[in-house]
Amino acid sequence: MKITRQKHAKKNMGFYKHNFHFREPFQVLLDGTFCHAALRNKIQIREQLPGYLDGATQLCTTRCVLKELESLGKALYGAKLIAQRFQVRNCPHLKNPVSGSACLLSMIEEGNPHHFFIATQDQDLANKVKKKAGVPLLFIIQNTMVLDKPSPKSLAFVQMLQTNQLVPEHQKQSIVQLKEKEGLTKQEGEKRRKRKRAGGPNPLSCLKKKKKTQESQELSAEKKKRKRKRKRVKTEAMQSAQKKEEEEICLSNQYRT
Repeated sequence: MKITRQKHAKKNMGFYKHNFHFREPFQVLLDGTFCHAALRNKIQIREQLPGYLDGATQLCTTRCVLKELESLGKALYGAKLIAQRFQVRNCPHLKNPVSGSACLLSMIEEGNPHHFFIATQDQDLANKVKKKAGVPLLFIIQNTMVLDKPSPKSLAFVQMLQTNQLVPEHQKQSIVQLKEKEGLTKQEGEKRRKRKRAGGPNPLSCLKKKKKTQESQELSAEKKKRKRKRKRVKTEAMQSAQKKEEEEICLSNQYRT
């Protein structure tokens, strides 16, 4: 069972690494319910989680989660001690604290730009996390930590990315910033440069070609005249030769008579 669980975790981690750019150290946000379940099942989160995720991890929580555990009193005193050992991430509820679940949801808004994992045993919070794309979910079942498979929302998001129909909001902002740094953004009132299109043939070259054709026609006409003259000369010589032959024939006939 342990080997198959590791295979599933490796496959799911590959999905988030490839499609949502998760990198080490993996940041895991834990709430009070997860810490309480780990204490009850004698799970060493700090020692076991890096081996399960196959990478370095940073365990963290928020001020709202710590205050919620304090308000619950002795029942969750052990969970509060565990949560106090983790790094505290700044949340937007410094003056007006909210519940732990609401606070964790606010930390993964706008496409989860900080690549947080959510570790919770709260089923209501888990269902809300599954409605957001690109948020891995951790929970405890039968004394073991389990990384949930990608939600249908995450799978649909990846399919849309592969068909080039959607770009994440944080990627759009980074693209705009890069364009501004490189000076590729168009300023207002800036005129577009007209592209030089390939023009037609040069009229002067066309005239030269016409002259050449005229000269070639004149030369061909002169050659034809010369051929005709030569033919005429040949016919006159033939006629004179025929006359001489006829005269000789007549003289020979006279002598015979």
